[in-house]
Amino acid sequence: MASNNKFRVLIVDDVAETRENVRKLLQFESDVDVVGVARTGREAIDIAQDVEPDVILMDINMPDMDGIVATEAIRQKRPFVQVVILSVQSDQNYMRRAMLAGARDFLTKPPMGDELISAIRRAGTMAHQEKAKGTSASTVTSSGLPTVPSISSSQGKIITVYSPKGGTGCTAVAVNLGIALHNDETRSVIVDGNLQFGDVAVFVNEQGKNTILDLASIAEELDPEIVGNVMVKHNASGVHVLAAPSRPEQAESITGQQFLQVLKYLRRLYAYVIVDTPSMLTDAVLSSVDESDIIVLIATQDIPAIKNTRLFLDLVSSLGVDRERIVFAMNRYDKRIGITPEKIGENLKVEVAAIIPLDERVVIPSVNRGIPFILGNKPQPASEGILSLAESIRKRIASIETEDETGLR
Repeated sequence: MASNNKFRVLIVDDVAETRENVRKLLQFESDVDVVGVARTGREAIDIAQDVEPDVILMDINMPDMDGIVATEAIRQKRPFVQVVILSVQSDQNYMRRAMLAGARDFLTKPPMGDELISAIRRAGTMAHQEKAKGTSASTVTSSGLPTVPSISSSQGKIITVYSPKGGTGCTAVAVNLGIALHNDETRSVIVDGNLQFGDVAVFVNEQGKNTILDLASIAEELDPEIVGNVMVKHNASGVHVLAAPSRPEQAESITGQQFLQVLKYLRRLYAYVIVDTPSMLTDAVLSSVDESDIIVLIATQDIPAIKNTRLFLDLVSSLGVDRERIVFAMNRYDKRIGITPEKIGENLKVEVAAIIPLDERVVIPSVNRGIPFILGNKPQPASEGILSLAESIRKRIASIETEDETGLR
């Protein structure tokens, strides 16, 4: 790899043995170039100005100036530099302070070799991208992570994508719908509400160190800066993703109330908050359904899916959910199957607002590549179905708002 494409790394730690161990670990990576070492925070600030690193591996606990203060000072002078904090402290407060100071990543010492190298490559790639775009410090958050809109006086819309039967393609619909609704004026965020086994980040081929777990733990203290530090930005579309926890057992740390608080805050920042959900009615899913402006109810042409959809409609009716909030969509529609959308709609006594055709030659490869099919260059039946669903949602929202304004509801 050409030297100008290498990730230039500065190692900052007051322990000589740690500096040397990290340097030896990185010397075998052809795309990593260790351009300097520093023993203190003040030394790191001076050396960073001279060697112009892409990535700084920064210890927190140092005698003259802690790594968080040094990070903030370096980022103010060189906003393209991405900092990976290394600390024996795995405390959430340290992580929050590090992100606010502008850190790109936070690893617990001693990090695993693969974990450290992956973090360097993620941070280095971002540094190269920011340099190539000529992005100034004023156009990114202090951490160099995705910016979010400022708090708006108007409330965004929460759109929950749900199916009472697994395997109906909820995540594919949620991801592509989020991108279809997103533009410069109506920005979207896709929230992975499948807290145990969420795949939204995989569907857009993005990976972030931070997840919804980082927001849920401080749900009452959120601000745009913190949210921006946690979001994953899908560069191809500009849509933001709030990823699910990285390990299934971490889902237990997020209560339904915390999940709801996060959604309520996000609707202050985004025009559309799209929530992908599992089929199980967890506390988080029920909170999302209850708070939603629109519930996109997904079904396929098989009898179990139709049966479960009827049960869910009965349930939400008993919970007092207005049927006007439900937009029913038929996914993976195969015209060769005799169970037509018209028959399903008649059976369930619900209008079929959108039909997304079965398009395996397009959808499955798009999932495997992590490139949402809505971004394809050529019109595809599945893409047209998603665009139709997005339009149905916009019309339904406008209709509900009109009725509310005229007092008809």
